[in-house]
Amino acid sequence: MSFVAGSLAGALVMGGIYHGFSNLMQTRTAQHRADIHILSERIANASTMIPSPPPASMRITHHPLTSLIQSKWNDEVAGLFGTAWRWEQRAVELGKKVLYGGDS
Repeated sequence: MSFVAGSLAGALVMGGIYHGFSNLMQTRTAQHRADIHILSERIANASTMIPSPPPASMRITHHPLTSLIQSKWNDEVAGLFGTAWRWEQRAVELGKKVLYGGDS
């Protein structure tokens, strides 16, 4: 008899656990459905106008004097590097003439 009573008690406990989990899953599923529905409505009804700062090209202010000074500075630096490169080439040619003799 205790076998039948134990089995019956176990079945009753498992039925309660099953009902609890089933109810919990059903409640959470309904809540997820409602949340997804709200999110999909927010996406569908979202504004297409997104506020953003102006592009960088519009934020740049041009200063003619500064641009002129920068341009001249860059020209001078480029000239110095060009002169140094020509001197280096001359030094290489002179070194070849000294080491190997004659024209090379």
